[in-house]
Amino acid sequence: MADAMLSLKNVWVEYGDKVVLERISLDIAEGSFVSIIGPSGAGKSSLLRLILGQEAPSRGEILLDGRPLAAECGPDRGVVFQRYSVFPHMTVLANTMFGLECEKAPLTARLFGRQRRAARERASEMLAAVGLSDSLDLYPAQMSGGMQQRLAIAQALIKQPRLLLLDEPFGALDPGIRADMHVLTTRLWREFGLTVVMVTHDIKEAFSLGTRVLTLDKRRHDPHAPHRYGAGVIYDLSLSRKAEQAAAEAALESPQSAPSITIDTKGNT
Repeated sequence: MADAMLSLKNVWVEYGDKVVLERISLDIAEGSFVSIIGPSGAGKSSLLRLILGQEAPSRGEILLDGRPLAAECGPDRGVVFQRYSVFPHMTVLANTMFGLECEKAPLTARLFGRQRRAARERASEMLAAVGLSDSLDLYPAQMSGGMQQRLAIAQALIKQPRLLLLDEPFGALDPGIRADMHVLTTRLWREFGLTVVMVTHDIKEAFSLGTRVLTLDKRRHDPHAPHRYGAGVIYDLSLSRKAEQAAAEAALESPQSAPSITIDTKGNT
């Protein structure tokens, strides 16, 4: 893919004689939303760690904008895990400002004067974007799981990453809250022009959010040496957005102009 933002070329992950991933070759376009599914142990989180920079491939290479991916996770990549990566002793606002403070004052992680006011304003805007503008002074222990996950998303986006990585971000949430987070994630993906790579066990979630769905699994099995072969991409599905779905999504953004809904009683799709 000529316009690929992220490219993985014949990537392998091996730990001694155990092969986790093998022959992974992918091109991910800027602005796409890639969902990754597969059975437990198929290497989904390992693939995410490679993109994040937490691990290096045993073989092959990963390119970002045609250049080797930096070993350390920089501001170009943000990540949200299933377990809320928030600081319990800090308020919502302080949690969100912390990334900016570490970036501009790496030794003290404290800003003063004009820089602090600018960081506070930027953090407040980000918290408003994720629906937490009324919760700036709360501590994580005072928040629901859904609110904490919104805070984790604000932390990930505060430094304006191009690439957002989601590792089972909604798995611990109740169904109703999870649906709200789906709407929020879709809106932020569009508004901030993000490229998203999400690992999930929920097939419905993968297809409802993604513009592309990848399935990881092993093509080859050896019952006498189960670790001999690693997982690869066995399905790569590109999803086209139907006109009806686009209209429904537009209605979410502008409820006043929501179209009417026709119920199909004849069994048509």
